[in-house]
Amino acid sequence: MILSICTISFRHQLVSIDHLAKWAKHNHFQGIELWGTHAKNLASQPEYNKDWLADYGLKITMLSDYLALYATEAELHKQVEHLCYLAKHWGAKKIRTFAGSEASANTSEHGFARLTKTLRKVCQWMSRHDLNLIIETHPNTYADSVPATKHLLQSVACDNLQINFDVLHVWESKTEVIPAFEALKDNINHIHLKNVSSAEFLNVFSPANVYSASGSREGIVPLFDGAVNYQEFVSHISQHPDKRVRNIEASLEWFGDDCKETLARDRYLIQQLQQCREPLAI
Repeated sequence: MILSICTISFRHQLVSIDHLAKWAKHNHFQGIELWGTHAKNLASQPEYNKDWLADYGLKITMLSDYLALYATEAELHKQVEHLCYLAKHWGAKKIRTFAGSEASANTSEHGFARLTKTLRKVCQWMSRHDLNLIIETHPNTYADSVPATKHLLQSVACDNLQINFDVLHVWESKTEVIPAFEALKDNINHIHLKNVSSAEFLNVFSPANVYSASGSREGIVPLFDGAVNYQEFVSHISQHPDKRVRNIEASLEWFGDDCKETLARDRYLIQQLQQCREPLAI
């Protein structure tokens, strides 16, 4: 895997992009997933760009934002064009968003038709910039299960619509993670890696809580300490017969405290697991 940190992990800390780049390089990460909010705020400092980051041996693997899919076409187009500009400034090839804000089971036929029409339009706009639109597997969106995600991909029918496979949220849907990955494999462009101590704490990842500086962090645990079996998943990716899968881009999406310590340890353990191909002694 080509492994990135997420700038969103440092959303409540006073840390510069210079510091994050130096730290990521020192800890053997290969990329940075740039939060859209951070990309927008860095736009006034154009000296920070893909060439500057390349000097650290790093790249922006993905720009992560939230498209206003239900805005007017003019408003949405303006947002998409600005994000495409930022993505190209940083050398990113993909922009992450969500498939609406309603679970697939609650989406009406009309709502689904509107969603697919809008996503198809966004894909067409982004294709002019040679960029991919990445939909994250996530509860309370249409991409909340493997069947719904496949149906969405087939209905939009655009080659540049791809998937960010969020391992935890796929597990949350009560689906076996590795079979789910294999079912969506051909459309997966990115992977999010995070864990939880048990299913009872899954609400800790609700947007209202996780974006709040005073929100609870109970249940957020390091990658190999939680309910999802990441030894099995990382081994599956590392030993996959498909070279594209072995080299897929992934991000450690940490939302808890002690960012640097946790990310550095998880990075080390992933590297150890990839090299020894034996269970970790944790």
